[in-house]
Amino acid sequence: MQTLCGLTHPIRVKYLLSLAIGAAFLFLPIRSDAQTTQDPAASGPVTVAQKWQFFVQETFTPFTIIASAATGGESQATNADPKYGVGSIALVKRFGAATVDNVTQNFFSDFVMASVLHEDNKYRRRGEQHGFWSRVGYALSRAVVTRTDTGASTVNWSNFAGTALSVGLSNAYYPTRSRNLNATAINWGTSAAGVGFGNLAPEFLPDFKRWLKRHHL
Repeated sequence: MQTLCGLTHPIRVKYLLSLAIGAAFLFLPIRSDAQTTQDPAASGPVTVAQKWQFFVQETFTPFTIIASAATGGESQATNADPKYGVGSIALVKRFGAATVDNVTQNFFSDFVMASVLHEDNKYRRRGEQHGFWSRVGYALSRAVVTRTDTGASTVNWSNFAGTALSVGLSNAYYPTRSRNLNATAINWGTSAAGVGFGNLAPEFLPDFKRWLKRHHL
């Protein structure tokens, strides 16, 4: 699943979310299909092979490039973590770091830890039969609550643990001044929460498509 990786202050989540949602609406029909299933009661235990396929389909899409560019550009504009400095070389480094962040968080959360903990992280839309704020709350809550392979509700430990592994790995390529405990903790918190914000795109993308169709756009 895609995240708002590399953030260093909770206020920045809202800023980058608007960019990510807008990009998702325009570029992500394939990712939406990969990340989402409409039927919340879809049956059958999820296999490790299916989790690997899910990781590949949700990660290797244009959204990864778009999200990484948005994260790197915002970090460059505010000179925030990871603190690579200023200039074109720093921007390239930020883009590269954000891309690796996105890929590793998906890998550790949605494949490795989901397989180890027997969790199914594929997002299941609540759908148009529910109210707007109910759907928003549901999408955000999936950062904390997910399903087991057999369909029961459980704490989304794979998100928490997988994000921790991803953030820990990021300290291998982040600059030294962005490896302190405070920056690492904030990166983990905003990245884990970003999973919920990222769910807003697949939740509302079908609505947006229908709106475009109704207006012949």
